[in-house]
Amino acid sequence: MTEVKGNDQARDIFRAAYENRYTWDHNFPGYTADVSLKRGDEVYTGQVRLAADGMKAEVTNVADEQAKKEIAEQAWEIGVHRVRRTFEQTHGQNVFKLGETDKTGAVEIFVEGKAMGDRYKVRDNEVCLVHRHIRDVVVTINTYTSHKTGEGYLSHRYDSAYHDAATGEAKGESDFEDTYEKVGDYYILTKRLICSTQNGEDVTHEYSFSNVRLLQPAIV
Repeated sequence: MTEVKGNDQARDIFRAAYENRYTWDHNFPGYTADVSLKRGDEVYTGQVRLAADGMKAEVTNVADEQAKKEIAEQAWEIGVHRVRRTFEQTHGQNVFKLGETDKTGAVEIFVEGKAMGDRYKVRDNEVCLVHRHIRDVVVTINTYTSHKTGEGYLSHRYDSAYHDAATGEAKGESDFEDTYEKVGDYYILTKRLICSTQNGEDVTHEYSFSNVRLLQPAIV
């Protein structure tokens, strides 16, 4: 088996940007919030509870099952992107190689190894493009603006496009705008606006999280 050799500079650039993301520390206790989903003229309300590990989201008091599912998916996604994992845990089996630097100063970084075929762009110590193969879908995310928290950055305005990995057929695209507020020691997403194209029609989903309360940490 031939060893795949990477580039230390590419790894260092990507590692620094990865570690510059805002994540919750290991003392994060989880939280509860009131939630509303506005979809066109329809509004659905309820409550959400995100566990301390950030990986389990429970949605209650939402009567519409489809709306409940959509809220749960967003709550889970919020948590999974804020969970703190070391660079080695996430990318220890990957190899990185430098690509070109574009006119905006973004450096392209190609991935080989476990995540062969993935690529990123890093600008100003932030990941501004993600191109990943997730099972049978290729997702491409471009980030245009970010929140600077002083403890790492959070994406503010970004878009995503999905394509069939085998055929390249477009599967959908969406524009996002995220708003965060600091609750206690932690930044929590309080609003997410998603404008997407589904079956040729423009659809807007607005998720709002209010009355955010951190849970009491478990006594060990």
